[in-house]
Amino acid sequence: MFGDFFKFEEHNTNLRTEIIAGLTTFLAMAYILGVNPSMLSQGGMPASAVFFSTALATGISCIVMGLISKYPIGVAPGMGLNALFTYTIILTMGNSWQAALSAVFISSILFALITISGVREAILNAIPIDLKLGIGAGIGFFLAFIGLSGSGVIVANPATIIGMGTISSPSALLTVIGILITIILYIRKVPAAVFLGLISTAIIGIIFTALGFGAGDPTMPALTSQVISFNFDMSVFGGFLSGFSELFSNIPNLIMILFSILFVTFFDTTGTLIPLANQCGFVDEEGKAKGIEKAFLGDAIGGIIGSVFGTSPITAYVESATGIGLGGRTGLTAIVTGICFIISLLFAPLVLSMFTSSVTAPALVMVGILMIMQLKEVNWDNLVVAASVFMTMIMMILTYSISLGIAWGFVVYAIASIASNKTEDIHWINWIMVIVFALYIFFGL
Repeated sequence: MFGDFFKFEEHNTNLRTEIIAGLTTFLAMAYILGVNPSMLSQGGMPASAVFFSTALATGISCIVMGLISKYPIGVAPGMGLNALFTYTIILTMGNSWQAALSAVFISSILFALITISGVREAILNAIPIDLKLGIGAGIGFFLAFIGLSGSGVIVANPATIIGMGTISSPSALLTVIGILITIILYIRKVPAAVFLGLISTAIIGIIFTALGFGAGDPTMPALTSQVISFNFDMSVFGGFLSGFSELFSNIPNLIMILFSILFVTFFDTTGTLIPLANQCGFVDEEGKAKGIEKAFLGDAIGGIIGSVFGTSPITAYVESATGIGLGGRTGLTAIVTGICFIISLLFAPLVLSMFTSSVTAPALVMVGILMIMQLKEVNWDNLVVAASVFMTMIMMILTYSISLGIAWGFVVYAIASIASNKTEDIHWINWIMVIVFALYIFFGL
């Protein structure tokens, strides 16, 4: 039955290979179960509820992706998108988490419509490739900064604004050890390196606590007496419904939020799905990926599911490459991954007690390192490009806002292009974006 539905023979795979690939993809993605509750809780959402919404929404979305697109790609709350959700939409712009979930719901529907209508390709072709790369890299720096500051490696300093914390402190030392372990695992090409780094850091943290080094410190993990739980916390489920009135009370704010989510989701998904499709052998000689539209649709539906259950925007995960590398070629890989996430619901107490900010920081740093590697593709010899990409990244970090970083990048790109008399290549869609972003920067609209 599985072979006929997923066309095992056509893709040169079998049931055993698909199951192993799905398990491997789950292990590579599983760090999100610890990172997402830690990050979204800073926006006022209960961590235990975010764990359940993350696991359940991810599980269901992976299954939907596997059935609709038949791609061996897992989807989950995006790294970078959860930062946008928490630090920009909630903390910087002052919205409630309910309104943020409402925005995710609306943007996911819009993303689905954009995908179906074909507008996606028009927008994709209009944005300069170098800006896309700069935005992705900027988010990588932003994630690393969040991880390092949240664990005490980087602290506020009245003399220099920021500075290095006390590395010998329990939380900072645990983070540094975790970063080094994760980097070593990745360099050695160990499967599920980020997840294994996360587990290793958590175990070391438990040992620290057991030895009295940092005992009582809330940033240190501790063993829980209840390993398996059946008390599911669904307090954020449907929370998006109560956020619509707040969201629509400020239309300029709504437009900025929706644009930011759509923009980051759009290019995060595109930048992930296309290379993964190529790795699967789904890309033809003309560079077109077979069935890619269904994969985009599955991703958009996943976003809707995520907002309903109460989590940040869901997107395709580049960690799916681990399962693909082991031979996963069909949607069954994604379905197995989804089932594993649903099973993980039983282990909420253990995960929530172990995956604290100090433990998840190495994962944020490692993902940041991987995201900035795309900077090698930027045309640094072009000063227009170099200036806009630089401003995108530096303002994203220093303003603590992904959307402001994007805004500065577009505005600088337009002004630099005018100064160099090279505006003929700027699409009219870009000019609309520049006007919107300029209003956002100078007037806060």
